[in-house]
Amino acid sequence: MTSNVLLNKYIETNNFGQLLGMHFEILSPGNTEYYLTIESKHLATPLAAHGGCTAALLDATMGVGALSLVCDKNKVVATLEMKVSFLKSVVLNDQLVAKSIVVKQGKALIFMEAEVYNSKNQLVAKSSGTFTVLNAEKSGYVKN
Repeated sequence: MTSNVLLNKYIETNNFGQLLGMHFEILSPGNTEYYLTIESKHLATPLAAHGGCTAALLDATMGVGALSLVCDKNKVVATLEMKVSFLKSVVLNDQLVAKSIVVKQGKALIFMEAEVYNSKNQLVAKSSGTFTVLNAEKSGYVKN
């Protein structure tokens, strides 16, 4: 399976990302930008989005960044662990941009970081994560 086919399958089957309204662009292998506009469905209070929404955006950003490093080898990734630091509230109508970078890539593990910026280009959250590399068959994208 080519990397484009694997990435397209990810896009087609990522129901959670579709539910939240997230979409992404791969700038280069490992460097991804993920986008999300905060709507009322994302709010936890009358003023602020739920932190889980921001955490999901960070996880997706790092995950697709890591996926873009290995998908041409018919591999996928899964999150092993992640840390999130919330730095500023995210509010209704904020247009968020999350950006990933590769810290270290090994054969079995990939270490990533990501940052989220709001509409005013203010840093609102940061994360780091560890991703395991798996054969695409284990994810259900292709059959053995």
